[in-house]
Amino acid sequence: MSSTLAGAFGIAALFVAVLALVFAIQAVRAQTGTTAAAVPPPAPEPEPEPQPEAKPGTVKAELRKLGKDIEVTRAELRDTVQHLAIVRYDAFGDTGGKLSWSLALLDDNGHGVVLTSINSRADARTYAKEIRSFTSESKLSPEEEEALETLRKDAGPTIT
Repeated sequence: MSSTLAGAFGIAALFVAVLALVFAIQAVRAQTGTTAAAVPPPAPEPEPEPQPEAKPGTVKAELRKLGKDIEVTRAELRDTVQHLAIVRYDAFGDTGGKLSWSLALLDDNGHGVVLTSINSRADARTYAKEIRSFTSESKLSPEEEEALETLRKDAGPTIT
């Protein structure tokens, strides 16, 4: 088998592993309900003064319904993986091309995963570390910390 073909198989396997990991994290979150329990709910906003109910089918009633739907959608989006940062680097002095990388995939709460691939001339190793509130129980490399720090600086809702 040529080294080019082996490299292509390696990249395909890594891609499948990344997808499986992302799906597994989402499944664990859904099963344990950690996304809602791990982050305290935001302080309640003061209730606006009640307004008279609009007649069904009117523009005013439809606008209110759409407003409620938008709020629900915004709340759901906060728990989706939508922030990405990648740091490329040379892990070893005898290789070039910055083939090693660390990739952070997080939601608005700072929950997600950091994936790292360290490539040498002979092989490549891939690591995944769970992230909760921009921190990990596992020790992070400087490159992984850099990817997290990039997202921590840009943290916040993407939709306001």
